[in-house]
Amino acid sequence: MTSKLTEVVDTSSRILDRDALVAQVTRARAQGSRIVLANGCFDVLHAGHVRYLSGARALGDLLVVGINSDVEVARLKGAGRPIVGERERAELVASLEAVDLVTIFVEPTVTELLQALRPDFHAKGTDYTEETVPERDVVRSYGGQVRIVGDPKDHSTSGNFEESRAEPVSCGQWAEKPLVQAANTVESSLSTTFPLAAHSTLPTAC
Repeated sequence: MTSKLTEVVDTSSRILDRDALVAQVTRARAQGSRIVLANGCFDVLHAGHVRYLSGARALGDLLVVGINSDVEVARLKGAGRPIVGERERAELVASLEAVDLVTIFVEPTVTELLQALRPDFHAKGTDYTEETVPERDVVRSYGGQVRIVGDPKDHSTSGNFEESRAEPVSCGQWAEKPLVQAANTVESSLSTTFPLAAHSTLPTAC
């Protein structure tokens, strides 16, 4: 009888600091890989994020995802954010099949990361055009290309969060519905991408 072993990905090995990331990207480029950089807050992971990253990965051979630090997410999104901490956000993104490497960046913009990695493609979501991406001139200055990928942005964590703020929660005053919804969103996204993730335990409503 033949047993089938399921490979478990060590997501921590995909999360690198700046120096280690630059070294790994340099090695990959020397071997002929086309490098793609995507970036965002990814708080909380939802289907739009998964489609965006899948589209980014299709542009090249190695997808690097830059994740905004907790401090920057709070500055960009406001009070109560992030819902999920930077390390956990990095682990969730690193677990996706499309993603090769993840890094957390602390700068207000992704410019410094672009300059350090010089990716062949800088992938942004459909809430931009190639001419409205803030870092487009940085990318073009070294010969890179900006590309728009993913589905129309008709879903967002901020929208879900705001919609659910006013709705009552009946299972205890400590329970915040946005957090419950966030957990359920993560569980749904992961179970779609990784069937085994459906067996993991995530917070529930009560």
